[in-house]
Amino acid sequence: MNQFKAIDLFAGIGGIRLGFDKAFGKNIKTVFVSEWDEYAQKTYKANFKDDFQIAGDITKIDVSDIPKFDICLAGFPCQAFSLAGKRMGFEDNYKGLCRGTLFQDVARICEYHKPRVIFCENVKGLTIHDKGRTFKIICKTFEDLGYKVFSEILNSKNFGVPQNRERIYIVAFRNDIAPLEFIFPEYTDTTQRLCDIIEKQPVPAKYYLSDVYLNTLRKHKARHMAKGNGFGYEIREWNSIAGAVVCGGMGRERNLLIDKRQTNLIPTTHIKGEINKEGVRKMTPREWARLQGFPDTFKLPLADVHLYKQLGNSVTVNVIEAIAEKIREVLIK
Repeated sequence: MNQFKAIDLFAGIGGIRLGFDKAFGKNIKTVFVSEWDEYAQKTYKANFKDDFQIAGDITKIDVSDIPKFDICLAGFPCQAFSLAGKRMGFEDNYKGLCRGTLFQDVARICEYHKPRVIFCENVKGLTIHDKGRTFKIICKTFEDLGYKVFSEILNSKNFGVPQNRERIYIVAFRNDIAPLEFIFPEYTDTTQRLCDIIEKQPVPAKYYLSDVYLNTLRKHKARHMAKGNGFGYEIREWNSIAGAVVCGGMGRERNLLIDKRQTNLIPTTHIKGEINKEGVRKMTPREWARLQGFPDTFKLPLADVHLYKQLGNSVTVNVIEAIAEKIREVLIK
């Protein structure tokens, strides 16, 4: 089988690429990577050894400077369409860049190079943003470029990770090779629970909440409950699944655990009060990585604050791999 060339746009730490690498094996080669966040670049470089430099701001890249490729991987930024954000979509302005319109750079690049396949991942909220008009614009754009578009909302909890995470996946095949239909995978493994990804050894004391902070979380939740809101911290049972780890690394308090294996509760970081005696802790970055389907061989070289953000912004590798296997079946036909 021929080796397919791929580009990785808005690459993050490489979750989409990793899923495709696992599905295609030696039959895929990444020839171009773009990611503007310097910390994400560091994690990416620690895990992928390429003979080219990672490109920065995609809006400043000339399409002719990108090598020819067959597969476009594009997890364009989700914040503009997220249910957790302001959902401004194509109007969303961030640090001088319009995140919603970064999709248009995907279209610009693919219009020039005409790859065989375009693969995109985004938040579920993309499908309902602006009463569905935003999603229709995206699909129509690909169709106008000469592609047949397929899409599906899939939940990570059905693909071998204990995380309730719904995302929209878009697969666009160039018309001359497009199948009559493309069937997304429904599931691969629904059995995983948090106990399957929790660290085998006691985790350091720094992951345990202080009694002062835990009390603050309880008061915050009580205030929202009194208003009829569902906001607030949440402690997950070991035999349950996690809520979505989210963009920006927020929501750590929505996936707390009770873990009394650590007996040394002397603080190693500056905290108010003492470490709580109830065993309440947040999950570690490695546990978040497992929730996203990253293997333990995947290097996490940066400080926790960066890793939580990067993993929350990333994709579930298992879901990507399952879809990529279906794409591979079409391409080899």
